[in-house]
Amino acid sequence: MATICYLPYDYPFAIRRFLEHFRPKAGMLMETELWFNLIHQCRKSDIPLFLVNARLSEKSLKGYLRIEKLSRRGISELKGIAAQTEADAKRLGCLGARNVAVCGNLKFDVPAPKNIQDFRHLFGTRPAFLAASTREGEEEAILEVFENTQDLLLIVVPRHPQRFLEVKNLLKSKGIPYAKRSENRKLDRETKVFLGDSMGEMYAYYASCDCAYIGGSLLPFGGQNLIEAASLGKPVFFGRYTYNFEEASKLALAAGAAIRVENAAQLASEAAALLGNPERLSAMGKAGLEFADQNRGAAQKILELIESCRAPSAS
Repeated sequence: MATICYLPYDYPFAIRRFLEHFRPKAGMLMETELWFNLIHQCRKSDIPLFLVNARLSEKSLKGYLRIEKLSRRGISELKGIAAQTEADAKRLGCLGARNVAVCGNLKFDVPAPKNIQDFRHLFGTRPAFLAASTREGEEEAILEVFENTQDLLLIVVPRHPQRFLEVKNLLKSKGIPYAKRSENRKLDRETKVFLGDSMGEMYAYYASCDCAYIGGSLLPFGGQNLIEAASLGKPVFFGRYTYNFEEASKLALAAGAAIRVENAAQLASEAAALLGNPERLSAMGKAGLEFADQNRGAAQKILELIESCRAPSAS
């Protein structure tokens, strides 16, 4: 039976007590989670620690180079690194990373939940456009350009739950008729916006829309995960700021599963054109399914890296 517990704060004395108590055989850090005291104490205790699904943007690289001595020591003490892309591997190499393998993005290997709930029964027959995982400033820009769109339901799901009330108040201040997911009621034709004020239901929102904008990309937040939408066959839009999912964004564009826009006005225009073209909408959805399927396999590559690094060397 697995034991689930929180890691302590990254203080040497706390980490030492944690490792002495649980005595792990190995460990994995995910993506950008570099905790230098944890890494160092694992190295001292001869516990192999890996950084998997690793990514490092140019911006983050510059930040680590400002504390280069600490960064180099910490990253060099990792047993191995499974980078998402060649570019990530190269940037990590600039910080002294060793045993780096390019394994792809683990998020492609996450299966969609079974029996996903669908909110379509609440919407009626209108097409639905989803603004998923939106960040500060994006909702207002999107509402401004979608406000007068006829016969379209806009679904807005803020990235952080503490902003549900903020976005609700924004809708009220603009006088836009809206309904909340938490109300769980059938929408009338006058309702313009469906506010996703719930947690753990992103797949349900994707399943309920015709196409989706992936938040955090119109403004410089780096973008959110577009793979979930594509894996359900939903065409996706994103802005210019996709450095958190740089490679996945490029691959989706190349596959014909995504459209990049420069601003909210272009987003509204491109979305209207796509929703008015059922054949193109369907083709992009199929391209998304193929894109998601063709890029699976990171989990197996990560396991192979870990096994190769932990295997005893031949005498």
